[in-house]
Amino acid sequence: MDIEELQTFVEVADAGGVSPAALRLGVSKSIVSRRLFRLEAELGVQLLARTTRGAALTEAGATFRDYAARVCAEIDVARETILPAGDLRGRLRVAVPLSFGQTHFAPILAEMARRHPQLQIHTCYSDRFVDLITEGYDCAIRVGYLQDSNLIARRVGPIHGKFVASPDYIKANGSPETPEELVAHEALMQGTESWQLMYGDKIITVRPQGRFKADNGPALVAAAAAGLGIAYLPDCLTHEYVASGALVPVMTRYPPPPAGAYVIRPPGQHPARKIRVLTELLIEYCEPAPHPA
Repeated sequence: MDIEELQTFVEVADAGGVSPAALRLGVSKSIVSRRLFRLEAELGVQLLARTTRGAALTEAGATFRDYAARVCAEIDVARETILPAGDLRGRLRVAVPLSFGQTHFAPILAEMARRHPQLQIHTCYSDRFVDLITEGYDCAIRVGYLQDSNLIARRVGPIHGKFVASPDYIKANGSPETPEELVAHEALMQGTESWQLMYGDKIITVRPQGRFKADNGPALVAAAAAGLGIAYLPDCLTHEYVASGALVPVMTRYPPPPAGAYVIRPPGQHPARKIRVLTELLIEYCEPAPHPA
């Protein structure tokens, strides 16, 4: 039984179809179909029921999938064990936020590629919420506050942010001083997110409203600087605007709680070594250095 056929079957089962599995594996759909055909012919059972929407596991396929996944995981661990120390091969598909991923995380990924010349790194920069399993990513770097999910997360560094508005907006609309006043202002948001504020040890959640929305941070910075409303943004995006006076911090008595940068991966018993190496590199670059005693 070919290990590639087992890996292909597990990818199709997890991705829900031949096309997304082919994307994850970096091969053509015809190759995926041939591997599945050979595996089913060798086992003498149908593992997948093909539909117009993709592929669904049969009863036999659901049983076999767990065994196949364990075999593939053990093979991956064995391969990593016998590789020379520090040597990484294969492909790493990672989703990274667009807003400051290009300036903050891109150099780290480039450094990883430099250190591991036989590793292929494919990166997608987007602020949309990427489905790691369906879209075939090994991991993602996400910033902010994590929502509950079955994904596994590792914090790699802090993300600091603040509420900001332009002097013109404040002159025309006033500066909010309390959470109740904040929700009455025009909010600049990515979608329908809620905002969190701290008052001492207490966390207050508000649901702001606004007419201007954008799917990335730089667009929200530009809108705030244009006087369209109040935005909650990471300091790395607003630092120069605040330093020049184009944006002014507001709600300073109610700062947002500290957020973080995280490496997110699908659930599994053994995280791939390439993900562990990326995580360690991100921690090396992102965690603040300890202050000398």
